[in-house]
Amino acid sequence: MGWGRTRLTPEQREAVRRVLPDAEVVADESWGLLDTVVLHVRAAGSEWTVKASGPDNTHFPRELEAHRGWTAALVAHGDAGRLRAADETARVLVLERVPGRLALGTPDEHDPAVHRQAGQLLRRLHDQASRPDATWLERERAKTTGLLDHPHGIPADRVDRLRTLLAHHPVGPVVLVPTHGDWQARNWIVDDGRLRAIDFGRFAFRPAMTDCTRVAVQHWRHEPALERVFTDGYGGDPRTADAWRWLQLREAIGTAVWAHAVGDRRFEQQGNDMLADALAAFTDDRW
Repeated sequence: MGWGRTRLTPEQREAVRRVLPDAEVVADESWGLLDTVVLHVRAAGSEWTVKASGPDNTHFPRELEAHRGWTAALVAHGDAGRLRAADETARVLVLERVPGRLALGTPDEHDPAVHRQAGQLLRRLHDQASRPDATWLERERAKTTGLLDHPHGIPADRVDRLRTLLAHHPVGPVVLVPTHGDWQARNWIVDDGRLRAIDFGRFAFRPAMTDCTRVAVQHWRHEPALERVFTDGYGGDPRTADAWRWLQLREAIGTAVWAHAVGDRRFEQQGNDMLADALAAFTDDRW
């Protein structure tokens, strides 16, 4: 595959060539839902991943922040690719390529040994720092409530129920840690049983339990044994019951609205299924 067939701008191609003059494109690994371009590149006998984003893509600065300040603990153990170069103007990252295959859609996705490692890697990321935040929950409540004003496919009666619940959403101080933001099999690379992590485009400081949301939806509902080995690898369960149900509610709303906006109908259905499950946790409440 030649450079001309990629979606990189001329400025982005030049940014890559400055770092890897003899780079050749092996494959385009972009997901296609956003304007992020992900390329498998070969140069000087080594393998690299090139990630490029458009000017309004919010994932680029988050991933750059992660690699510049918070992936070191994983890189030191060989759990993630090192950042080789970044061009903030062209919005391009050049990363060491992580060997292996995506766990998603393979037997690795359901392997208890992989999920145990997923817990271990996540704890390594989380343990780097912690900071108290008195307003994080308040900001999250406001953000989630605002999402219901965006176009979506959530039934009107369910929206009314969600607004009522969010009006009573608890607020108060929480402890934030560096989180991946999309911790699930689509961002796990497995090489002969060895797990590594990719894609820090949703990196941010959040409560530790937020990194359990995606894997809980994808696996723990149907494969509870994977939940047990994951939390064992993590060294405990970062979730508390009440905070978890509110987190699941916010996550379900965010998933349903975002998937509707990008036209991912399968993911939107998942978001609506998540909403049904999340609302079931509030059936005994007075609201």
